[in-house]
Amino acid sequence: MFALPPRSETVALLRTAGAVTLAILPVAMALANRSSPTVVGLAALFFLVAGLIEDARATTRFVARPLATPIGLAALGFVVWSLASIAWSPAQDLSWRNIQEFLPTIAGAYLLARLAPWNMPAFTPRLAAWSIALAGLYIVVALAAHLPLHRAMGSRVALFVFNRPALTILPVMGPLAYLLHRRGQGIAALLVLVIGTGAILRSISGAAALGLAAGAVTALIAVLTPRRVGLAIVGAMLGLALVLAPVEGDILQKVMPDAVHERLVQSSSRARVAIARSFGAAVALDPWRGAGFGTSARFIETPVAARIEPGLRPMLAVGHPHNIFLQIWAELGIVGAGLASAILMMMLALIARMPRGEGVVALGLVGSCTAVAFVEHGAWQGWWIAALGAAVAWTREAGMEPYRCDRSDRSQAASASTRLRPEDLAR
Repeated sequence: MFALPPRSETVALLRTAGAVTLAILPVAMALANRSSPTVVGLAALFFLVAGLIEDARATTRFVARPLATPIGLAALGFVVWSLASIAWSPAQDLSWRNIQEFLPTIAGAYLLARLAPWNMPAFTPRLAAWSIALAGLYIVVALAAHLPLHRAMGSRVALFVFNRPALTILPVMGPLAYLLHRRGQGIAALLVLVIGTGAILRSISGAAALGLAAGAVTALIAVLTPRRVGLAIVGAMLGLALVLAPVEGDILQKVMPDAVHERLVQSSSRARVAIARSFGAAVALDPWRGAGFGTSARFIETPVAARIEPGLRPMLAVGHPHNIFLQIWAELGIVGAGLASAILMMMLALIARMPRGEGVVALGLVGSCTAVAFVEHGAWQGWWIAALGAAVAWTREAGMEPYRCDRSDRSQAASASTRLRPEDLAR
């Protein structure tokens, strides 16, 4: 007769499976550049089932607790408004497809970020370091050899296939390197940063390169300035990105000389400015409720598009505004933009309470992701949301490091994780 393993052993196996799944995310994305929602969702499921088996009531309370805080209520309000906006969307089939990608991925990312820290085996960061190293080297070699594996498999041969893997490595590598450094694994941390940076710069993703530079600068500001100054700079950056999004195109048209456009010809800067002006004009005509969640891909079909001057109308057919902040304005109006702004500002307030090292990493992550959001292709893309969930999980794991027990006591600490958490001790 088949005997089930003891409950504690089952819980440990599930958490190990979740940790390994999280760790291999970079490799999975390098091989299949849409896989991160599945990977993150599966990892979150392992951790959730482990917690429910161990102590269902405590795990449920632990998961739900942040949702009753101001930032949690604002996030829930954003989701409710997004769902409500589908009622006036002119492309409800598209809106539902987008929401069906967005909501499960955001739920998986939240569960992973909440449940993975403190519950991962000691080897997990090293495995994740190897994952970034293998993924980064594969990206560099594959691009240098003109994608031999894709050619052999008859897949689409296009250099941009590694843009998503590069953008997945970007938010993950900083928090992971910091965690490895805190554990005395400096060589592994350096390996992550060097190979991750090399893969990003070798890819053709301008968004990843911009995010890398912005994250490094933001982290440097956080290191060199008093905490309040660094937070004020990042807060101003986020606030301006949201507030000025509807007029971004008009501002850039006035301040960017032709010489700059010539240097940025590979980035299609002129087209981006024209796109921003077109979507900004749509926001000006309908600033309150927006066109509806997920309508950017068919924005040319929205009622507001017919009211825009003919010269700006064609750029509404490009599929997205190339700016996540502007997309929120165009689809969800001032209510969505206001809720997003509240979430971001409260996020900075939470970062202000972090220990300095963790705070520097978190601000660097905010800086890099803000830069990517300023030029990215879609706010609701599951692969990007999943990458952010993984990055937050690693950041929180690094922040919990001072509360780790001795390695001999790690298993006992993990088995009690839903009852005693670092947040209960220090936050």
